Amino acid sequence: MEPRNFDGDADRPRSAGAKQTGRVLVIGPYLRVRAGSADAQSESHVQRDAEARLDEAAGLARAIDLVIADAIIAPISQIRPATYIGKGKVEEIAALAKSLDVELVVMDCALAPIQQRNLEKELHAKVLDRTGLILEIFGRRAKTKEGSLQVELAHLNYQRSRLVRSWTHLERQRGGFGFMGGPGETQIEADRRLIQERITKLESELKKVQATRRLHRAGRQRVPYRVVALVGYTNAGKSTLFNRLTRADVQAADMLFATLDPTLRALNLPHGGKAMLSDTVGFISNLPTQLVAAFRATLEEVLEADVILHVRDISHEDAEAQQSDVDAVLRQLGINPDDSGRIIEVWNKIDRYDVQQREELLNIAARRPEDHPAMLVSAVSGEGIDVLLAAIEERLAAKRTTLDLSIDAADGAGISWLHRNSEVLAKELHDGRFDMTVRVDETKRDIVVNRFDAVPHLSAPESSWRKPGPITPEHSLAKTRSYVLVVTKTAQPR
Repeated sequence: MEPRNFDGDADRPRSAGAKQTGRVLVIGPYLRVRAGSADAQSESHVQRDAEARLDEAAGLARAIDLVIADAIIAPISQIRPATYIGKGKVEEIAALAKSLDVELVVMDCALAPIQQRNLEKELHAKVLDRTGLILEIFGRRAKTKEGSLQVELAHLNYQRSRLVRSWTHLERQRGGFGFMGGPGETQIEADRRLIQERITKLESELKKVQATRRLHRAGRQRVPYRVVALVGYTNAGKSTLFNRLTRADVQAADMLFATLDPTLRALNLPHGGKAMLSDTVGFISNLPTQLVAAFRATLEEVLEADVILHVRDISHEDAEAQQSDVDAVLRQLGINPDDSGRIIEVWNKIDRYDVQQREELLNIAARRPEDHPAMLVSAVSGEGIDVLLAAIEERLAAKRTTLDLSIDAADGAGISWLHRNSEVLAKELHDGRFDMTVRVDETKRDIVVNRFDAVPHLSAPESSWRKPGPITPEHSLAKTRSYVLVVTKTAQPR
């Protein structure tokens, strides 16, 4: 096990006034993968490089302003139940930690509570595993009340699993009530009870947050705006792309989990239409299950999105492994990552390539199946953004109907309603009437056909007849009719 030269101060400029919380030693206890084993044949083990994994762990530590004294890879042949790594490596790490005078040792793995406690005894330093480190970052990044609630809930679920009898103070008992009272509850029972009470309260508050989000989502569904969500590995450039597409000023930095709280902004499409663009928290390999559960309210924006942009840092050496990690989280959320009709793959940071490398990348993208295209963009320079916007508009248009109608120019209320509730593609005045071509959402299609005697656009697919559904009071503009013409959607060629 050879120590790695690691200059923590040279990796990333520290922000002004950043507080140094202590020196840290980052350990990468990665299993040696034997040739021919099941792990060797799995995609994540084949593609993910140990050096890149260690760099990511160091980046997580730097994200909360820890000063990295050193970062080393400690390959292991098997996981030890007591300390995760072997006794010899524990002694080596203890000697290194003492010589570097570190206060914290970060283990880039998920430690059991007993393993964490035993390592702290042997290393004489505080030990933090990958899950605990990510939770610390989320606690630092949370800005809104919703984010704080979700992070605290994840923290408490994690702490509850750390309450084991390996800590001696948890064996103490609290006295019973009265002179002849019983032994009372032990400290571990009291701690578990207090944590469970707080978890119950937080879950109740988060249900209110979910209800509020549902109301907001229902409000957006009453207008013709569709939702486009950004997902991807942390530091893939989602926030920079978000700012480029919406001209917003969301924080975008070259660090892991720079953005935590979700943000929505209006997205202007090439032909005058609009959509809502949502920026979400970045994913990461071995994302703690506590976070997936706690942030389900936030990630519901992804579940309800009409189009999902999977943003990838195509310049990263582990880009394929990162894609696999994001796909795994999407599956946990119940989203099929192979749904080409809903997901657009965005290859970001092509500005890092020279001309020849970019040509090679274009050739790779051109050889992909037609139903799984890749959009090559640079969120920094703006290259490829117009093509991406056109692809987004095409996906959204596939779920909407294009209609032609003629409306009296004096019908100001009707024209105003069309502008508010549909996408007006063309509008010409002839003999006191406006000839209009509009693209309308499924929920408003029957209303437009009823109210304005609209017919399918000339380029629209074949139509079919069916009886209309009931006209609600909200649709007071609509007229009754025995039958209406409804366009049947067909897949549009790409």
